[in-house]
Amino acid sequence: MNMMNEKFDNSRYAKCINASKRVRWDIEDDVIRGRTFDQNEKYLPDGLSMVEEFTSLSADEQRYVSQIQGRTYANIFGLVERFINAKMLEVSQEYWTGDQTALEALVRFSDEELKHQALFRKVETMVADTMPVGYRFDADPDAVAGAVLSKCTWAVLALTLDIELFTQSHYRESIEPNTQLSPVFKDIFLFHWKEESQHAILDELEFCRHDATLTPEQRDQAVTDFIELVGAVDGILQGQAAADTEYFAATCGRVVDASEADAIQAQFLKAYRFQYIHSGAAHPKFGEVLTSLITADQGERIGAALATLN
Repeated sequence: MNMMNEKFDNSRYAKCINASKRVRWDIEDDVIRGRTFDQNEKYLPDGLSMVEEFTSLSADEQRYVSQIQGRTYANIFGLVERFINAKMLEVSQEYWTGDQTALEALVRFSDEELKHQALFRKVETMVADTMPVGYRFDADPDAVAGAVLSKCTWAVLALTLDIELFTQSHYRESIEPNTQLSPVFKDIFLFHWKEESQHAILDELEFCRHDATLTPEQRDQAVTDFIELVGAVDGILQGQAAADTEYFAATCGRVVDASEADAIQAQFLKAYRFQYIHSGAAHPKFGEVLTSLITADQGERIGAALATLN
């Protein structure tokens, strides 16, 4: 079977290669540039952190919450890029003895994802130097990758497209226009966005190409797998919301009673569900691609599952 046909435009792979060459950057020379984080600045913008809804907190405490969430934000990206890279390396095998343009595009994708993982490990080290001890990020990237990759390729590619698209909207709509954020944090996600813009295109191409190989029965099971993956993501978010609440309560400099802690944890989880689930599910491009591949009933199943995560 010829893996490339009129439905999948080979020129889009070539355009991604050209863009990858044009925007390529180095972690130390281009992004960090010898700078450090400043605890007097916010890291994650209000539009993502929802700190204004943490109504029991002072302005300084809300800024601290933005820093905790910013730290988790970087760690989440480091986590998901582990399984995204593994899946893209896997699907690249289909081009090993075929289209070398598509292969180069996916190899560049993989190389950039490895660099992004290194960037986010660097961010964790830098942020740890400026914040109190005790922060936890318990999700193991390898274990999570193994669990995600146990699901079918369609489901993993759907989740990957969702993630790559919300990466774009988070930067353009919330991070880039905010003038109150840490300049270092903004630059980290500026450079991340520059390369992820190509990744989102490749995700769509590979998702649609793979979908064309499935039977209706296989696609229906794939929808089930996708729903289960979203549920697994939510499990990680619930655990991190609890860990980040405990960290805030232990390090904010005052007593946080049980009722306030419960409210703070609920708000952390609300923000995280928006950041990592709902903002991607609501992305117009994700909806366009997904609905072009599935039935109305399958769409309703996905919508019903998402509705439980509020």
